[in-house]
Amino acid sequence: MSVPPPKVFPMAPTELSADEARRIALRAQGFLGAPDRRGGARGVLRHLGAVQLDTISVLARSHELIPYARLGPLGRRTVEDAYWTGVSDGASPTRPHSFEYWSHAACILPVEEWPHFAFRRRAYRDRPQWHHDLPQSAYDQVIKQLRAEGPLTATELGGAKNGGEWWDWSDSKIAVERALMYGDVVCTERRSWKRVYDLAERAIPTDLLDTDLDDAECLRRLVRLAGDALGVGTRSDIADYHRLKAEQFDAVVADSGLVPVTVQGWDKPAWASPEALATTPRGRHRTTLLSPFDSLIWERPRTERIFGFTHRLEAYVPRPKRIHGYFAMPLLAGGHLVGRVDPAREGTTLVARQLSLKNAKAVTPMAAALTEAASWVGCTQVRVERVDPPELRAPLEAAVSSLTGV
Repeated sequence: MSVPPPKVFPMAPTELSADEARRIALRAQGFLGAPDRRGGARGVLRHLGAVQLDTISVLARSHELIPYARLGPLGRRTVEDAYWTGVSDGASPTRPHSFEYWSHAACILPVEEWPHFAFRRRAYRDRPQWHHDLPQSAYDQVIKQLRAEGPLTATELGGAKNGGEWWDWSDSKIAVERALMYGDVVCTERRSWKRVYDLAERAIPTDLLDTDLDDAECLRRLVRLAGDALGVGTRSDIADYHRLKAEQFDAVVADSGLVPVTVQGWDKPAWASPEALATTPRGRHRTTLLSPFDSLIWERPRTERIFGFTHRLEAYVPRPKRIHGYFAMPLLAGGHLVGRVDPAREGTTLVARQLSLKNAKAVTPMAAALTEAASWVGCTQVRVERVDPPELRAPLEAAVSSLTGV
């Protein structure tokens, strides 16, 4: 399978204002204009090209928050099924919609992109050393067991841990994770948050499994996908999307179909998707809370450059050093980041433990975002605790009360 030639679009400007770049980025990420509700969570995944996974669950896990932020309160079971439930045409094994692999981090990826991560699978095989020693017999045993018994979790393969600290993996866990990185094994399903491993030869459709692309073809495709998903970005923006190296980006960008542009106020060269440049971004802005792992904001320098907003996930910061809270979620409203909140759930109450607002104009959108999020996760009340600046607490509580009726 070769990478299709880029579409040809009308001549577009190659000089963008900072505001134009911001709007292009918002539309490319699905936050400006009419959302594709018919495509649902699967449409969001294919549009973004990658949805990051993470163990933290406050309102919900991050991979659930991504389609929610763009489409509104989809059923959470609907989202899980969209990612992990395949389709059978009656004449062949179930065809998965996605697989899990290392992209920006551990991500859900459209199954059609399996061939384009061959460069990374080859690199893992060529890796000179690993943090864990592993006898070849353990690797062979995992493959043999999966072949005989079908898809299994690490627990079913013999246990994920040796009984020590969390990183003290068993040989079977080390082996199956290595097989996942090599591409002998694939994860196309999670069960109770556990990876379900299967042989790639059985789970990946033959037309994709048999496609053999060289590194340049893989990289060219991923650079183009990242550029399309971001709309416009610098080298570091685009390379970071799938965690490519700068030299990998440089080797293929000229043939990727992306268009060189300059953006007012950006001190580095940039590239844009020609489709993003073909029309002026218009439409309604989404008001929502964002996961810190959302691809709109997951690169801090880009977030600061586009939105003038400094954001840092503080879940891994010692509690005394946290400024905005454990899992502070930025508030997107009117195409800008205008606040953030560290939420928690206590029974049927959504608690805004620590909340900050840019100004009084952010009160109404924050109230709307909190009440929508509360309803989505089955909470009937919203309780506001600490607010910065303090004088906005009373109007925020009043706005929330008017929306919840409590």
